[in-house]
Amino acid sequence: MAEAEGGSDKKASGVESLKDKGNEQFKAGNFLKAAALYTQAIKQDPQNPTLYSNRAAAFLQLVKLSKALADAETTITLNPKWEKGYFRKGCILEAMEQYDDALTAFQTALQYNPKSVEVSRKMKKISQLARDKKRAEEVEKMRSNVDLAKHLDELKSEMSRKCGSEERDDAFSFLVETMEAAVKSWHETSKVEARVYFLLDKVKTDTEKYAPAVNIDKAFESPDTHRNCFPFLRQYAEDSFSRAACLVTPKSIMSYPQVWKGQGSRKWKHGQQDGFFVQFEAPFLRKLWFIPSSTELGQTLCRDPEDLDISAHELIPRLFKEKSSKS
Repeated sequence: MAEAEGGSDKKASGVESLKDKGNEQFKAGNFLKAAALYTQAIKQDPQNPTLYSNRAAAFLQLVKLSKALADAETTITLNPKWEKGYFRKGCILEAMEQYDDALTAFQTALQYNPKSVEVSRKMKKISQLARDKKRAEEVEKMRSNVDLAKHLDELKSEMSRKCGSEERDDAFSFLVETMEAAVKSWHETSKVEARVYFLLDKVKTDTEKYAPAVNIDKAFESPDTHRNCFPFLRQYAEDSFSRAACLVTPKSIMSYPQVWKGQGSRKWKHGQQDGFFVQFEAPFLRKLWFIPSSTELGQTLCRDPEDLDISAHELIPRLFKEKSSKS
């Protein structure tokens, strides 16, 4: 009997020695050696929850998250009322970005050790990370699911009152596609090119001579460049038999006209955010929008288009001769 007790003491001493050596390696940043020493100790004492907890911490540092989680679960199984197992599990789930599950684990740890400052601090951090992750997913969804048509229902109704259904559908689709392409470009590169896009006539336009887009990056440099650009665009629209046009330009390149600095009836009411303008021109209708941009969680995000009074803020004068509404 004395021999059995002596053997048990010797075994316990060996396990404790391996654990202490593992702890030393862990503190020194040698996590792989630490994990190996904890594994040797576990072979000698497979029912010791502290060893699994320590090895879980080492695996977490090695980013072997599946193994770390398995050891944390074993720690909990062997000692369900020890907060350390739940704490380890929470830290591993945090590394996996499973924040809701991590928060549940930390809440359980706090039940068994309500005075733990470390656990309380972790819970506060995880709650913020969970909110940030949820918002990041919402922002990414808004960035990838661009649908501007839903903001233009009133415009479509107005178009219906002023032109035939085929002309309306073509012009509306042209506008939406142009605006959505600009928003996607802004999301990907934080910029758009200053251009006028033309809805060319499918039959009359000489497509070898007239392109569907014209760069106008110099048009807003000064009153002179602005004044010289307009007659060219009007002539281009006429010669190409264009049915509509859509000007897109970033606010940042506009030295003239700075429509956001007007006074009186021309006073700007839309803040000082960065973004870009979209001006739609057709014989039956003229419209102007500003699409503001912001940065959220490191991502560029276009906000909903803001309808502007084109009579007060137009970027260029009318391109097409005005056409009366349909009778």
